[in-house]
Amino acid sequence: MSEVSTRGAMLHPHPWRVFAATSIGVIAVFVAMSGLTVALPTLSRELDATPTQTTWILLGYMVVTTALILVFGRLADIVGRRPLYLSGLIVFTLASALCIVSQSAEFLIVARILQGVGAAAVVTNNTALLTDTFPPHLLSQALGWNATVAALGQIIGPVVGGAATALIGWRGLFVAVLGIALIATVSSLLVIPRSVGRIRSREPFDLGGALLATTLLTVVVLALTPGPGSAAWLPWSYAAVGVIVAVVLVVVQRRRAHPLIDLTLFADRGISLVLLAGLLTATATYAVALIISLYVQAVDGTSPFVAGLLVTPVAAGTVIAASAAGWLVTRIAPRTLAASGMVLNTAGVLGVALVLSADGSLPVTALFLFLIGTGIGLFMTPSTSVLMLTVPAQRRGIANGMRSTLQNVGNLLSTAIVVAIVPIGLGAAAQQAAYGGSPAAFDAAELNRFVDNLQLAGVVLGALSAVGIVVCLSFPRHQMPTPQETAPVPEYATTKESA
Repeated sequence: MSEVSTRGAMLHPHPWRVFAATSIGVIAVFVAMSGLTVALPTLSRELDATPTQTTWILLGYMVVTTALILVFGRLADIVGRRPLYLSGLIVFTLASALCIVSQSAEFLIVARILQGVGAAAVVTNNTALLTDTFPPHLLSQALGWNATVAALGQIIGPVVGGAATALIGWRGLFVAVLGIALIATVSSLLVIPRSVGRIRSREPFDLGGALLATTLLTVVVLALTPGPGSAAWLPWSYAAVGVIVAVVLVVVQRRRAHPLIDLTLFADRGISLVLLAGLLTATATYAVALIISLYVQAVDGTSPFVAGLLVTPVAAGTVIAASAAGWLVTRIAPRTLAASGMVLNTAGVLGVALVLSADGSLPVTALFLFLIGTGIGLFMTPSTSVLMLTVPAQRRGIANGMRSTLQNVGNLLSTAIVVAIVPIGLGAAAQQAAYGGSPAAFDAAELNRFVDNLQLAGVVLGALSAVGIVVCLSFPRHQMPTPQETAPVPEYATTKESA
């Protein structure tokens, strides 16, 4: 029989089953996001999408998902987590079907935005449901594995996207996503009981904060991706508007009794550093797959399937390192382990940028991609552990939700940085060729400029990763207890001390 936790929810007698069911939903969400990086050139050609349309097919999903994570986090507290999570899965599934039948770039952008709405509800409530389901002594472990599953979903996305595109075209990606989403929906309906996530808050919903946060993210993306032929002043205007909206958002959130964004978390230096490191990791590593995909398809004319396979070393490195990190974190200070991961990330990203050229060595590139994956795997577990050790137990769900939000912000910024740098100095036809994977459409000068731009994007991401090393070394001095030092805890202990 389930027991009531100190968080007010019913503990599930088999919490890892809930974890397994929700993990399928998380994988679907992140495959839909990252899988498009290798399917994008084929999609762009077949739908005759402009560079701006191609950019928003990729970014529209990410902007909406990132903006709505905190919104749905608050709504879940009001209407219940399980209903909103399942509703998100249903919306995501239906939107994936709409992506499959899209006949124009405009229709696909709308379908992707709708898909992003469902994805936001899934990502947000996945974390909340785990917080409600797991007993206190297992929560940190579950949230750490949850972060790892999200990272793996992002990494296997290009492989799934490449294989599906090679088999049945770009729509194959969304067929695969639809299948995963259906499995997630059915398994969640069967495994997650109605008793989980039923707590409802009487606190009012911060509509103003939601609108400001959404506006801020949209303006930031518009500033980074103004589109070909835009006036030189336009990005600066968007940036100025973004600064104003950010200031207003902070002022409004500080004055709200029940704000959308809990700014008090950032008052703790340790929490702020961990969240910043997570943001930098995502920003530095996420769009490397996009850089590789654009390069091998637009320069070498490589197929989407091969392009997807080329990033598999990242997945291999992440799996190996994440498996080892759970053991290493009890023997090495978490901040040292996290910083080591960031060192590998930096070396890998800069290495990819340096070897990327018209006659670059793919085996060497694969080695650098493996370093990136290893760095991600080493960073995830210790950074999550530091966060859980720093945050009071009753605020771990909120803190992990903020971590998830900033990770998605990092993914969005990473992609926006790359798509902002790629078209620099290229004409409209060359930009179309870059996104459409058409090597024959480049002249020699434009091809060299395109490769230089990809390398510059890699260097920018690598520089951000280098900043992350310093941030990780500034983490609080926590040392995880070894198994021998940890006293046995009853599996469903629900005392006040464990809250």
